[in-house]
Amino acid sequence: MGARVLIVDDAAFMRMMLRDILTKNGYEVAAEAENGVQAVEKYKEVKPDLVTMDITMPEMDGITAVKEIKKIDPQAKIVMVSAMGQQAMVIEAIQAGALDFVVKPFQPDRVLEAIKKALSR
Repeated sequence: MGARVLIVDDAAFMRMMLRDILTKNGYEVAAEAENGVQAVEKYKEVKPDLVTMDITMPEMDGITAVKEIKKIDPQAKIVMVSAMGQQAMVIEAIQAGALDFVVKPFQPDRVLEAIKKALSR
């Protein structure tokens, strides 16, 4: 089985699209979360190989969640997935510890490329 991925997005259809891309390409979806608070809990629970993280979510945003996950596991591999193509958000996400950034609506190839790249680090 491929790498285990935690999908974090407040939009159910986005999680579904990501799950579809990942499972079709040999990855295992270890868990899903719909906000940053759940993301941190699920990360501790399932210890995935990689996390796809949305930025704009209720309760705890993706950038805060990245920082929290990095506190638990400094080696955590996280790829941001967001409709916000804003430069400041991208920079903040990378500074928080994200390895890459995919903008929605995403191309499956771009998602897979970002995940492969992050996993190889």
